[in-house]
Parts: sequence; C-alpha cells; structure tokens
Amino acid sequence: MAKLSPRDIKRKINGIKNTRRITSAMKMVSAAKLRKAQNLLYATRPYSEKLYELILDLSIYIDRESHPLLAKREVKNVDLIVITADRGLAGAFNSNVLKTAWREIQNLQSQGKTVNLILIGRKGVNFFKNKGLNIVASYEDIYRNQMNLSFISMLGGIVSSRFIEEKTDAIYLINNELITSSTYETKIRGLLPLEPKETSSKKYDEMSIYNIEPSKEEVLSSLLQRYINFQLYRALVESSTAEHSARMIAMDNATKNAGEAIRKWTIIFNKARQEAITTELIDIINAAEAIK
Repeated sequence: MAKLSPRDIKRKINGIKNTRRITSAMKMVSAAKLRKAQNLLYATRPYSEKLYELILDLSIYIDRESHPLLAKREVKNVDLIVITADRGLAGAFNSNVLKTAWREIQNLQSQGKTVNLILIGRKGVNFFKNKGLNIVASYEDIYRNQMNLSFISMLGGIVSSRFIEEKTDAIYLINNELITSSTYETKIRGLLPLEPKETSSKKYDEMSIYNIEPSKEEVLSSLLQRYINFQLYRALVESSTAEHSARMIAMDNATKNAGEAIRKWTIIFNKARQEAITTELIDIINAAEAIK
C-alpha cells in the first residue's frame, strides 16, 4: 500500500469522525424506538399468553374434529412464516433468522415434506426469491406502512384458510424475540395445529369448567381466529422490538470501533507529521552545510 501523506491521513480521520457521528445518531434513534416498542411488546405478551391458555383449556373439552382449525392430520405440507427486517445495519439480526429458516427447510425436505413460505420483510424476500421454493405470499415495508389490524386480519385469513382447505398441515412462525433490552433469540413456534399440553387426569379435574353461551364450539371458533391474528401480531411486534435492540447494539459497537480507528489513525498521523518535519529539518541542515 502506498504511503499516505499527513494530508491524506487527516482526510481519512475526518471521514471516520463523520461516520462516528452518524452511527452515534443512529444508536440514539434506535434506543428511542426500542423504548417505545418495548412498551407495546410488554402490553402484548400477557394478552397473547392468556388467550393461548384459554383456547387450550377450552379445546380439552371439545372434540378436535368439531372445528377445522383444530384438525390434526398427517403432516405432508408445511407453511413457514419467516419474519425479517426490511433494513440491515443490525448485526446478525437477519442472518440468524435466515440461517434458522434455511436449516428448518432442509430438515423438513429431508423428511419428504413440502415446504411453503410466507415472507415478511425485505431481507427474507430477497434471500428466498431465487431458492426455488414455493412462496405463497411476501410483504415488505410492513413495519413502516402496514403493521395494523387490517393487515393482520388479512394475513390471518390467508393462514387459516390454507389450513382449513388442507393446503398445509402445519404452520410455524420463525422470528426473533426480545429476551432483554440487549439480547434476542431466534424462535420457531408452532401456530397450527394447536397442541394441548399433556396433563394428568387430576389436573383435568382441577381445571376450570367454563359455562359458555351460546356454545363452546361457537365461542372457540371466534377465539381461534382471534388467536391466530394475535399470534401473528405478537410475532411482528417481537421482531420489530428485537430489530431496534439489535440495531442499537450494532451502532454502539460501530461507534466504539470508529473511536478506536480514530485513535489508531491519529497516532499514524502524528508519526507521519513528525517524519515530515524531520525530513524538512534534514533538508534545511543539508542546504545550510552546502552553502558553507
């Protein structure tokens, strides 16, 4: 590499400083968005979990064949709902989801199952569009424009209709979920069919028996669609919150790395400037000696 002049090094240092200002600003923006997203997430989780418990409780007392969304059949076709971000600059946020999804696809295909994809997020759409897989639907810019109940209801309708029409036998969600404000994990969660937890007969006796009007079946039918919609909504909120966390951490690391690079190049600049001064002094001394 050609030796840089002090002027070139100074220009490089200024460029790194500009980058550090940008990454620092992005970190603060992500931190503000993270706080807002966490409030929404922490309000979403309790409702989601209680709704899930209620449906499982009701489904224990209802014949699984009484509603198509409770049907359990041999799994030949699997739908994977893969949720990524639309943007990068978030560390391994997107790559973790895509690696997990690709590994799950290969595992299912090795078992002779057909895999269909519903993709949410530009990164996932771009990754899978040339993989030769059946993409049922793909959506971009959801978090910016469409993460509302209308979109969730539309997506929930697609998911439930595919299961009812037996176009798929199982549906899974793959997305990142926030663990703490600085950590997240990639999760694979089953959406359909519902799997009641194994309980002993004693626990069955201890469970609450609901008095429901007009009937358990009608109430369960309404709750099942609400359950599907809300689980999709929660997955999107989880992913969005984890994305802000990942980007905040990535920008914090980038800011620190920029600071280290500035210190390194400042030392190089000082050495280069000292060498230039020394060279000039030697030239002056040599010229003076020549005049004598």
